[in-house]
Amino acid sequence: MSTHQSDRPATIEENGGNEKHEKHEEHDAGAPDAHRLRLILVTVSLALMAVIASVSGLGVAQTHMAVEFGASQGTVLWIINIYTLTLAALLLPLGAVGDRLGRKPVLITGLGLFGIASVAAGLAPTAESMLAARLVGGVGAAMIMPITLAVITSTFPAEQRGRAIGVWTGIAGGGGILGMFLSALLVDVADWRHLFALPVVLVVVALVMAVKSVPDSRESSVHGFDTVGALVSAVAVVGLVFVLHEGPDRGWTHPATLGALAVGLLAALGFVLRALRLRDASLLDVRLFRERGLAGGSITLLVVFGVQAGIAVVLFPFFQAVLGWSGLLATLALMPMALMMMTASGLAPRLAERVGARATMATGIALAGVGLALMALLASVDGGYPALLPGMITMGLGMGLSMTPSTEAITRSLPRGKQGVASALNDITRELGTALGVALLGALVAVGYRGAIDDRLHGIPPEAADTAREGVANAVEVAEGAGSHARELVHAARQSFVDGWQQAMWVGVVVMGVLFLHIVLNGPRGPVNAADGTADGDGTADGTAGGSGTADGTGALAAR
Repeated sequence: MSTHQSDRPATIEENGGNEKHEKHEEHDAGAPDAHRLRLILVTVSLALMAVIASVSGLGVAQTHMAVEFGASQGTVLWIINIYTLTLAALLLPLGAVGDRLGRKPVLITGLGLFGIASVAAGLAPTAESMLAARLVGGVGAAMIMPITLAVITSTFPAEQRGRAIGVWTGIAGGGGILGMFLSALLVDVADWRHLFALPVVLVVVALVMAVKSVPDSRESSVHGFDTVGALVSAVAVVGLVFVLHEGPDRGWTHPATLGALAVGLLAALGFVLRALRLRDASLLDVRLFRERGLAGGSITLLVVFGVQAGIAVVLFPFFQAVLGWSGLLATLALMPMALMMMTASGLAPRLAERVGARATMATGIALAGVGLALMALLASVDGGYPALLPGMITMGLGMGLSMTPSTEAITRSLPRGKQGVASALNDITRELGTALGVALLGALVAVGYRGAIDDRLHGIPPEAADTAREGVANAVEVAEGAGSHARELVHAARQSFVDGWQQAMWVGVVVMGVLFLHIVLNGPRGPVNAADGTADGDGTADGTAGGSGTADGTGALAAR
């Protein structure tokens, strides 16, 4: 049994007779007015932006770090990936810690830790110290990210919660591209170490605002903290994310890849079996995945973020190697998709209030699929950026419409006392989807490229042809020494990349089509009720808890 001490008056049954104490905390917290709610939303948005920018920003400085630290490409990739691995592994445990110890103190601690780690990374003299700073930064980020959404779901009244979640979702979806652009700009006009200035500034402002404006809320539970479950979940997530990060480079049959996969799957199975045995005492009651909202929202976010991340990754070689653009210009080219995604995320709650969460999610998924089809049909070497733009905008619109109701479906499926866990689950789904999309779409483009270029290398010197098979960027680089075959080799590589790109896009269309059918048949039911934030027939009593809104969240199972 759990109660949320700042959102609603506690009953004698919920607090074991200590009604006076609970009501006193409710009175102290008060109901935030409109001005304070805006400050809270700005605060958590800045904090989230700092975390998201640090996920993608350092990728633009890989060559600079390799030269300055004298580090191998593998070490540089670990400097980038250790942050993501630590963040993903600790999201669920630290989200649960925030529910118990108080969301405000955990958020403030995370911001402080993250800020210190960012300063240390910016000043790091060696690759080893950079690795340590990034690891600590990942711990701070794992304290921040789930709490930002939990603060929204536990603070905003039901009629405003959906729109606040729309803002949060837009930043989570488009913020990575925006952060990448700002980081690339800083690297271009200044030193690569200046890219750490962006998260530091965001964190300092968010920290000051959090102290003044963010209310505290926490869970009171009769169960002890599930330490074993927290450790097992961390092992499971690290194993699975490691496979998705390292598989494309090491090979899917490499001993390290297979070992990590086995550890990740066994830990995930152990976590599920333990959760089924402990039920309400576990870190996450996995029975709730039988509820339409939690299952549908999680699957949608996994696929949508996977496709978005994969598209962003394969767009870069198109812009740079096929169109010959700089890294900064290539990042800028992604901004229309990011801005459309952020705009649509803000509009999605209003649409969901009118036509329902399921219809909104299905519409967004359909539009994202159309966007992928447009890019597959229109992409060409000669068409350039204008040929891709309609598909990118349509895809951004579709993703924005589908992400917000999916996030709401997840947070509504768990009780208010476990909103840190709900938020962490939402974030883990995004992280796994991102890693999965990058690995699979990147692999599909690479396989398609190699299959297409073999038929176009007749007459090319063998050494240059072997290098060209490795990738389009390799082909463009080696073409300078190919003599009279240079133009032919570059054209063959660019056309082959487009062929591989088109194959990957069509696979994405099929995946979105399957997801569309799943949501139409099994998505959250009914329109969102603006009065209480629930979905008719599948909603919750308090706008967040599943089913009947009972304190332990088990009522969600009755709302399937």
